[in-house]
Amino acid sequence: MNKNDKLVIFQSKEIRRVWEDDEWYYSVIDICQVLTNSSNPRDYWYKMKIRVNSEDEFQLSTVCLQLKLKAPDGKMRTTDCANTQSILRIIQSIPSPKAEPFKQWLAQVGHERIQEIENPELAQERMKTLYEQKGYPKDWIDKRLRGIAIHQNLTDEWKERGIKEHKDFAILTAEISKATFGMTPSEYKTHKNLPEKSNANLRDHMDDLELIFSMLGERVTTEISKEEKPDTLEKSKKVASRGGAVAGNARTQTEKELGRSVSTKKNYLPKTNLFEIGNDDE
Repeated sequence: MNKNDKLVIFQSKEIRRVWEDDEWYYSVIDICQVLTNSSNPRDYWYKMKIRVNSEDEFQLSTVCLQLKLKAPDGKMRTTDCANTQSILRIIQSIPSPKAEPFKQWLAQVGHERIQEIENPELAQERMKTLYEQKGYPKDWIDKRLRGIAIHQNLTDEWKERGIKEHKDFAILTAEISKATFGMTPSEYKTHKNLPEKSNANLRDHMDDLELIFSMLGERVTTEISKEEKPDTLEKSKKVASRGGAVAGNARTQTEKELGRSVSTKKNYLPKTNLFEIGNDDE
């Protein structure tokens, strides 16, 4: 995948895409062409929508946005586009042998999620295996998983304080990050040269010390919040800033001792495929 281009190559075929609402949207027509080898993918998609609407009482067009993409003639033309989740739903309705591996994968993922609900430890084990497959060292993985648990405890505490909206969680997380590292998460991603149009999780690109100070800021914030029980977003922001400042002061002292910055430009950019999976909740 060329992250600087508006094309993604899948099975040697070009899939057009466009960045919209902080995520990639892919051309449904191009997906249909790749998975069916149809000589007229636009007509195939039109007939598929009619068939699915009549069989499942589900309108595929409701999961699409009309967005402009460059057509073969070089002009920008409006066409149906869908994000990753919706593309996977569309693939389920494509009766093609090429689509079968995706359907089997979706069934496997669903099975695993049900298992994880029954036994939450399996989720952590699968995540550990995923990081190992990506080549991360064991001691880094242990810190990363511990950091995820600490962040979850913090979000649970924020929910107790009445914080519900995703944007508010992001605001509070940014307060901690700025107090800890002097950068918001978006600024930190720029610092690490992570692609602007990407769902890459910042913490998957942090080294040991960066993870440690992230955990410290969030853990202290959790403890202060539990003690003081802030009842508004503004009060929680002040608590987040104070918690992050504890980690920020420790980081500053560490940098004096080491003679270098804790915040590095190093990243762990992975190989990517058609579907970029990430989460910026942290």
